[in-house]
Amino acid sequence: MAQQCADDALVNILAKLDDFKGLSRFTTWAYKFAIFEVSSKLARHAWQRHPPSREDLDLAEIPDSLAPRLGDQAERREQLVALKGAIESDLTPRQREVFVAVALNDVAIDVLALELGSNRNAIYKNLFDARRKLRDSLVTAGYPLTDEELSA
Repeated sequence: MAQQCADDALVNILAKLDDFKGLSRFTTWAYKFAIFEVSSKLARHAWQRHPPSREDLDLAEIPDSLAPRLGDQAERREQLVALKGAIESDLTPRQREVFVAVALNDVAIDVLALELGSNRNAIYKNLFDARRKLRDSLVTAGYPLTDEELSA
C-alpha cells in the first residue's frame, strides 16, 4: 500500500508540476501531495472492511459514568432526552448526519468527508454548527452547561 501511495503521489505531483510557483521549497510543496495520498488511502483502507456507521444511535445505550448519584443520573437522563430532541428537531439533516457519525459513532472526519463526497473543512464546519445549536438548545431547555462540559 505504501508503494501505491508513493506512486499515486508522484503521478499527482507530475500532473500539477506547472502549478508550482516557487513560493515554498519544492519538497514542501511535493510533501503535500504525498501526505494527502497517504491519509486518503489509509482512511479508505481502514474503513473498507468495517464501513463507518452514520445511523442514529440510541442515547439510552450510552453509559452514564459522569453521574454517580441517583439524582444526578436522573438529571443526566433528562438532559439526554432533551439532547435527543434537539438533535432531531434543531439540526439540519446534514448536521444531524455529521454529528451522529463523528460525535456519537466516532467516525473519523476524513473518512466521513470521503464517504459524503465533501472535504474535511466542510464536515468540520457542519460539526461546529451542530454543536453550537445543541449547546444553545440545552441552555434554552434549562440545562446550562458547566465550564467543564463546555471544554469537552
